[in-house]
Amino acid sequence: MKLTVWGAAQQVTGSMHLLQTTDYTILVDCGLDYEKGTYQEENQYFPFDPSSIDLVILTHAHIDHSGNLPTLVRMGFEGQILCTPPTADLCELLLLDSVNIFISKQNKRSKGRRGSHSEPKPLYLQKHVMDTMDRMVTVGFHKDFQVTDHIKLQFIPVGHLLGAAAVVLTITENGTQKKIAFTGDIGRSNYPVLRDPEPIPHVDYLVSESTYGGRFHTTETTLQEKLIETINETCIKFPGRLIIPAFSIGRTQALVYSLNKIFSKGLLPPVKIFVDSPLASFATDIYRKHHDLLNEESQEFYRSQGDQFEFEELTYVHDKKESLSVSNYHEPCIIISSAGMLEGGRIQDHLYYNIQNYYCTILFIGYCAKGTLGDRLLRGDPIIRLRNRDLMVYATIKQTDLLSGHGDHKDLVEMVSHQNPGQLKSVFLVHGESSRMKSLDKSLSEAGYEVIIPEKGESYEL
Repeated sequence: MKLTVWGAAQQVTGSMHLLQTTDYTILVDCGLDYEKGTYQEENQYFPFDPSSIDLVILTHAHIDHSGNLPTLVRMGFEGQILCTPPTADLCELLLLDSVNIFISKQNKRSKGRRGSHSEPKPLYLQKHVMDTMDRMVTVGFHKDFQVTDHIKLQFIPVGHLLGAAAVVLTITENGTQKKIAFTGDIGRSNYPVLRDPEPIPHVDYLVSESTYGGRFHTTETTLQEKLIETINETCIKFPGRLIIPAFSIGRTQALVYSLNKIFSKGLLPPVKIFVDSPLASFATDIYRKHHDLLNEESQEFYRSQGDQFEFEELTYVHDKKESLSVSNYHEPCIIISSAGMLEGGRIQDHLYYNIQNYYCTILFIGYCAKGTLGDRLLRGDPIIRLRNRDLMVYATIKQTDLLSGHGDHKDLVEMVSHQNPGQLKSVFLVHGESSRMKSLDKSLSEAGYEVIIPEKGESYEL
């Protein structure tokens, strides 16, 4: 069989890996590549014929792994897409949201350019998302799924996001059995709501993410301690407001559950909390639907105290009018809104009205890519431009990695360490910046594993 790495090669986004046997072709993930400045235009071109793909396997719903599936379908892919049940549900939400983003960006570019025929069309529309969803076939965790007579699949839970899985493929060619696993994105242990990543069964080849290679998560304080400290300083000691930019799916649910535990235990006086993201509300319903896949602590909380994602102080904001009214709420409060890097979404409304408020704290709970508005705030820019206005930054800016959904260097090394060095022939590092890959490569090589860092388009006979 032959492996070709077509995406997330020495970069974080655009996961796409082609696996070919003598008579069958599998694509593992089909994500949007955000590294390209004009990704809406560039992502429509595939380095292979989409109609030649027999099967797509999706590790999880995040757009950098799933976001180009509708383009693949639009351009001729006619096979099935295998994933876990929660991944299918979350994927529909995220892909439809992508359509809205494409159209919104197109409208902004077209503004004032009426009559121009050069504007690029959206990568795909709602129809293409629905066509994509029709091709999805769900497979539960730990279930052996017979793809063909000589290919068998199994999904292993890896944390990171509800439904996220490593895929283990057992392939028999010319009487010889080989096993290859794709990690997708590896989560971390003791993460709110999600189960811990499980060890991947022994394989001959491993395609592993490397996002946090060489980086280690904070250990000197807990998430609960950090939230209590920040809320106390912002909303209790002073009549301020705490704004938390958060991705709608995954990060918001973990944060809401963590706040529920704090306020239900009476660890802080009541503070009003607004979740201002329609997408987050829909995603939370999916978390409720797949309640049996949440971790044991979360399920025990549900049995003893009720819904993890609903409590006295919490309000989900649905329409734009409600969202604007939050700006007129003059009591101390917490506002959770998307997008996490401040690039679009309702969070920009809250930022616009509060960035010059001395009593406001903005707490980042995730990574902000270079060049984003979030990155500019984190690096300490004293002035930002928003809605064609230059605004002085008087709000307090903070950040924590305690809600990062990615496992760190230690977690990644531990994940690989479950493999037998005598059986595992190669570890292919993908989904990480070059410097991160080199750090992880060093640790894995010292542990006796052969590591390969592929270039985009490189092929390997396995």
